[in-house]
Amino acid sequence: MAKGLHVRTIGVVTVARSDYGIYLPVLKKIQEDLDLKLYLIVSGMHLSPEFGLTVKDIEADGFQIGERVEMLLSSDTPEGIAKSMGLGTIGFAQAYASFRPDILVVLGDRFEMHAAVVAALPFKIPVAHIHGGEITEGAIDTALRHSITQLSHLHFVSTEEYAKRLIQMGEEPWRVIVSGAPALDSIRSTKLLPCEELANRIGACLDKAPLLVTYHPVTLEYEQTEWQVKELLEALRAVNLPVVFTMPNADTKGRHITHMLEAFVRLNSFAKIVANLGPQAYYSMMSIAAAMVGNSSSGIIEAPSFKLPVVNIGTRQQGRLRAKNVIDVGYEHDEIINGISRAVSSGFRASLGDLVNPYGNGRASEVIVQRLKEVVLDNNLVVKKFVEEIPPLMQDTAFARN
Repeated sequence: MAKGLHVRTIGVVTVARSDYGIYLPVLKKIQEDLDLKLYLIVSGMHLSPEFGLTVKDIEADGFQIGERVEMLLSSDTPEGIAKSMGLGTIGFAQAYASFRPDILVVLGDRFEMHAAVVAALPFKIPVAHIHGGEITEGAIDTALRHSITQLSHLHFVSTEEYAKRLIQMGEEPWRVIVSGAPALDSIRSTKLLPCEELANRIGACLDKAPLLVTYHPVTLEYEQTEWQVKELLEALRAVNLPVVFTMPNADTKGRHITHMLEAFVRLNSFAKIVANLGPQAYYSMMSIAAAMVGNSSSGIIEAPSFKLPVVNIGTRQQGRLRAKNVIDVGYEHDEIINGISRAVSSGFRASLGDLVNPYGNGRASEVIVQRLKEVVLDNNLVVKKFVEEIPPLMQDTAFARN
């Protein structure tokens, strides 16, 4: 077949700076392939000035945007989140009615992403899901992620453990591909900024290695948000290290966290908050940070590639596979202080010298794009069957590997 003769359109939904940074190597490979056409659907926090209007970053990277789906209300209450999900479902339905991609690619577990997948169901659009099978016990994300799995037709998972979990959930083994985490591709290919340039970009002094702090709402414990953040801020005030905050997600109580961080920064000159670092500056910050503190998935998935110590607070990431760079602590400030003290000690950092990231080898995008290109788009892909039981001989080899 001649190159470009039969072009397959790959729709990709991005709803936040977090998933966009993970997608980036996949987007570039789709764009480079003459047999594929990228159709980017941008929604959620990308379109909100409150969260940095990061759609501009996407355009600056040279990607053409096929559709913009407005859905976020300016509210972080449970009612506001639920209504935003409803608006998202309507908006994505209108987008698919206007243009139907051959395959729709989604990532992770956000409520905005869930709306995109629910809307795709009546259109019979095949859905490929990245990062399924994972568990985050402290957040509604687990329910959303598993729901997206049931609504999806191909699964690109980050580890074999998560592949087995999807097969436990009844997915046919041929649908499940162990690709690794795409974010590791970006780490492998990103040119890190020199410290002085990074400092100028974020407007902070980096003469002393800072703590990189990202704290997102624990959505199954949202009533405790104020107390949890107060304990974190009390710990940061006590450890006497510079702090760079990144912004929380648009989840229940997310704006409440932002207001508390902004008040803390106004009163403490050693702290800085950055609305949007972007992938290059974020990875550059991870490369020079003394430790990462908070409850972000990047501390679990990406930080091992930098051999970066991580103080993981609370239950949000509970259930995820983690490397030995992660120190799990509770919410009380004394536990957080002890965790930070251990993380920044020379002995702990030295113990990470042989650390191997369990989330892959940095070549996930190659696996993902090749499968998107080759999969047969027929009734067999769209009509799912539930696997009742995996034959014993298949239990370790039932899914594709990279």
